[in-house]
Amino acid sequence: MKGLIFTYLLTGGGAVASLFNPFAGLMVYVCFSIIRPEWMWYWSVPEGNYSRIVALCLLAGWAIQGFGRWQLGRAQRVVGALVAYLLWVLFVTLAIAPDKEVGLKFAEDQTKIVLPFLVGITTVRSIKQLQMLAWVIVLSQGYAALEFNLWYFSGFNRLWIQGFAGMDNNSVAIALVACCGMAIFLILESKTLWQRALAAVCCLLMIHAVLFSFSRGGLLALVTSGLVAFWLIPKKPIYYVYFAAVVLICWRLTGDSVYERFGTAFAGEEDRDGSAVERLALWKTCLGIMVRHPLGIGPDHFPLVSHEYGFPYNKMAHSLWLQAGAELGIVGLSCLVLFYGGVFVRLWPLARDKIPGAKSENTLLARMVVTSLIGFALAAQFVSLLRLEVPFYVALIGAGVLKLAPEVNVAANLGESDAYLYRKLA
Repeated sequence: MKGLIFTYLLTGGGAVASLFNPFAGLMVYVCFSIIRPEWMWYWSVPEGNYSRIVALCLLAGWAIQGFGRWQLGRAQRVVGALVAYLLWVLFVTLAIAPDKEVGLKFAEDQTKIVLPFLVGITTVRSIKQLQMLAWVIVLSQGYAALEFNLWYFSGFNRLWIQGFAGMDNNSVAIALVACCGMAIFLILESKTLWQRALAAVCCLLMIHAVLFSFSRGGLLALVTSGLVAFWLIPKKPIYYVYFAAVVLICWRLTGDSVYERFGTAFAGEEDRDGSAVERLALWKTCLGIMVRHPLGIGPDHFPLVSHEYGFPYNKMAHSLWLQAGAELGIVGLSCLVLFYGGVFVRLWPLARDKIPGAKSENTLLARMVVTSLIGFALAAQFVSLLRLEVPFYVALIGAGVLKLAPEVNVAANLGESDAYLYRKLA
């Protein structure tokens, strides 16, 4: 019953709010994209167009406001790469893909991600809105992780056995890892104790869910994200205490089965299990397709031709990046890499606290995004999931910082000596 009430309230409230404040509607849309009410509360929430209702009102409100403001600052190239990616998907679908129906369905799903992204980047007005979006993402993924943990402790590891919302355990692990970095920095930088406690609970729930997902790629990305977060945290003793506490709790939660599963990722060729050997063969095949078909074979088409390369029909490539390269060609993969990489590269100096005069809230958001994107990029190498929405919205926060943070745009035009003078004057 709680799920039904929650879904109806957010659908109605989000639809109305979208007409007057599209960014508010976007936060509801992002929440639904993570929680997936029909899957989360399948026993009480009937199938419906909850996200679509919010999305249509979101676009209507965007149109009413004149499609937002397109003064994007240093986010301009990032947004351009994303738009170019979507246009290339449409081109490959219409001009190259043998199965137009499959290609158009993929293009539709990508449009449902790109359009809300454009609404967000053109309607965001303040850093506070980006902070609110970060909390929406962490709380939504934290609640999903809570349900995964409840199922796990009840004796049924639904995440590992069934996955969630049409995604397998590896795919869900990517979404969890992409949010862990955000939660870590909310623990460290939140102003009140209750906010830190809430972020800590979400973080631990997500980390534990990654552990019992038994996703080797997810585990490797989680460890990497933790190391990056440790590198980026401010050099304060209390922060090291917080971080050490999280690490100790994670170590305590990690069982022998997790260690054994993770260890197989580094096994020698003679000791690799069948899935690891097959995955390497799939990656090699994707690289070969990229060489023979530099424009791509069509969106979502690798499963349709996998049997031609000695794999079962409808086999995924188990790599977001390599499957994207095979299906969308070098141009499509480049646009996707430029999108995520552009956010990462432009935020890196801010995350490292190398920009003079930077505001603490902007630095915090930059560290969140950088840590999350590193975890996502690594985990995505082990699973094919271009439809996963969370990383796009994490990147939206980063693009929003590039748009709104004045120090990013000022420092971009400063030489080393000028930057030193600017630091002294700031």
